[in-house]
Amino acid sequence: MKLTKYTHSCVRLERDGAVLVLDPGTYSEVEEALDGAHAVLVTHEHADHLDRDRVLAQMKANPELVVYAPAALAAQLRSSGDDGADRIIDVEPDTAFTAAGFDIRSFGGQHALIHPLVPLVANVGYLIDGAIYHPGDSFVVPNGVSMQTLLLPIHAPWSKVGEVLDFVIAAGAERAYQIHDALLNDKGLATVEKHVNRIGKLYGTDYRHLAAGEAVQL
Repeated sequence: MKLTKYTHSCVRLERDGAVLVLDPGTYSEVEEALDGAHAVLVTHEHADHLDRDRVLAQMKANPELVVYAPAALAAQLRSSGDDGADRIIDVEPDTAFTAAGFDIRSFGGQHALIHPLVPLVANVGYLIDGAIYHPGDSFVVPNGVSMQTLLLPIHAPWSKVGEVLDFVIAAGAERAYQIHDALLNDKGLATVEKHVNRIGKLYGTDYRHLAAGEAVQL
């Protein structure tokens, strides 16, 4: 399977001609990530994880593209009045389904707390083919799963470095790549990644930084 990292939390997965994209947001290269895509998984409604206008435009241009999102967000997207409402699918936590030929399990249900005065929204983490986990904006660890690849929210308004490290330890993945990294400059990112690299190795997780547009084979 080929994994391509785009800016911030957007990731593209390709296998045997099928293309699955996660969280194409406003910081991301949406059109490039969705070129030829068959399905999109959206973790939550925040704009840095879903650029609504650009994704809906891609749905109009590509009649094969199906979008999966938490139920309230899916309803909002369907109410836009654009064609393709039947290709916007509700996702609830703790469910299993198939998207573009990939086996998907959903976890969590709630965005991490930013502040008591900032409303919480639904957030669903996705486990793809029992191996790759994208948690969205949460540190929910899938139960009963030995994941191979963790997509790690490296920095966010709702987290601190210690919580990032605890998530790496708890997830127990073989390898990790960063997501949610657009809010840090290169020096700040290097500081956080130094800790993730060291602590990850202690607990058996090999961490590697991926530049925007860089791809790896899993």
